[in-house]
Amino acid sequence: MDVAIAGGHGQIALQLAALLAARGDHARALIRNPGHEADVRAAGGTPVLCDLEQATPAQVAEAIDGADAVVFAAGAGPGSGEARKWTVDFGAAATLLAACKAAGVARYVMVSAMGAARPPAEGGDVFGEYLRAKAAADRALEVSGLEWTIVRPGRLTDDPPTGTISASPQLDYGSIPRADVAVVVATVLHTPGTIGVAFDVVGGLVRLDEAIAKVGR
Repeated sequence: MDVAIAGGHGQIALQLAALLAARGDHARALIRNPGHEADVRAAGGTPVLCDLEQATPAQVAEAIDGADAVVFAAGAGPGSGEARKWTVDFGAAATLLAACKAAGVARYVMVSAMGAARPPAEGGDVFGEYLRAKAAADRALEVSGLEWTIVRPGRLTDDPPTGTISASPQLDYGSIPRADVAVVVATVLHTPGTIGVAFDVVGGLVRLDEAIAKVGR
């Protein structure tokens, strides 16, 4: 499988690239900083310069042409203001969606955020705006006609992977290692039953592959 990963230098994305490479898949990491190319290659991915905040859908379509699937793992990140939540967490995701349609890439896996299914109607400062931007991106994907899956992890940690999770359309808020989220995404990509499914995921006691199979259709 050839997978294009938006936000390709992020911590989840680099771990995902390594997982894909280990099982014989090809990972293209879409990055905007040439200085990140070495890190992507070290993880087993192929760096592709593509700034999703600035590129047109046609330009992004060139970057993902021939891919079997895309993963949106980009984010404005902590410390960014409300405006950038919309240009990255919504805008870049929407640009990638349009590019998928132009390039004929049907499979789109969104790394969203727990709480995006029920964002605050207003207020909530920057985090509330982040959830509203994520929610808008999720909704756009759900009505896109693409073969989508939306993964909504809880609070991300840098703890080692556990291999066990809790996954369901709605869960109480919790945390999960980024390493486990990377495995979840890698598993989803090869689980057709997760197409058309959105689910929360946090740390838990169920073996990861079993949990993903249960949320699938």
